[in-house]
Amino acid sequence: MRIEAYSQVQQMYQTKKVNKARQTESTAQSNPLQISSLGKDLQTAKSAVAACPDIREELTAPIKAKVQNGTYQVDNETFAEKLLRRYEEMR
Repeated sequence: MRIEAYSQVQQMYQTKKVNKARQTESTAQSNPLQISSLGKDLQTAKSAVAACPDIREELTAPIKAKVQNGTYQVDNETFAEKLLRRYEEMR
């Protein structure tokens, strides 16, 4: 068995792989990416939402203070009505 012949065959297959890769690159360059105006608007909205904080401190700070002071009151009847309404929506 001749080792030189094997390496020559291997070199032939490697050049075919390189040529295929070059062909793929050239076709990818000929197709430019175009983003629609809707896509741009969605990206702008996504960026705006990402910039906003997850918790609105101006709304939660008074409630936190009441809970810490022990003065936060929950109306049981209103709570029960909301709970039942949510239950009905889920069914």
